[in-house]
Amino acid sequence: MKIDVIEICKALNNETRLNILNWLKNPDANFPPQGSSLGEVVDLKGGVCVSSIQEKAGLSPSTVSNYLDMLQRAGLLLCERHGKWTYYRRNEETIKELASYIIKEL
Repeated sequence: MKIDVIEICKALNNETRLNILNWLKNPDANFPPQGSSLGEVVDLKGGVCVSSIQEKAGLSPSTVSNYLDMLQRAGLLLCERHGKWTYYRRNEETIKELASYIIKEL
């Protein structure tokens, strides 16, 4: 996979977006238990519902959705839909590639 460093840098050029990535590094410590409203047991793979991220960020739903979309387009987040809920988690592969790029190229 080839990362788009420019898009990643644009996505990271915002304190709240950086915070979201940081919070999702340890979702159990930063968010309440997830998936209780699904009505069934689902492996969320550490994913966190948009509403939980929005509540923690203290921003409007549209702003947080915009931020999550930007992070996803940059390859930093993965998302899964379960029913009417969308759960986001970090894309560790892209983050590792970014770290490697910084070490080797910068």
